[in-house]
Amino acid sequence: MNAAGSSKAGASDDEIADLANWRTSSLYSEAEKLAFELADATIQTPVDVSDDLFERLQKHYSTEALVELGAICALENFRSRLNRIFRVEPNGLYCPVPKPAEKVAA
Repeated sequence: MNAAGSSKAGASDDEIADLANWRTSSLYSEAEKLAFELADATIQTPVDVSDDLFERLQKHYSTEALVELGAICALENFRSRLNRIFRVEPNGLYCPVPKPAEKVAA
């Protein structure tokens, strides 16, 4: 999922900005970190989701949720690879929205 989609899905600007540090970041839950680990495993060629990773995922996600996570990983890999064929660049839809200024009491 891209940054714009992640923002619409509820990810904070801080979470999006810290994505590269997901393994050590305190911004992500254990379940979210496992989902990222699954995403990393699915970009390998060939795809290699270890039994250990799958067992850890099952502790946090139902079968239905795992099917959805797997489908999302597969779709994003498909889109990423298709975009590279046609040299499609990111469209820049995402930008952090500044927080509203706090009102000062008169």
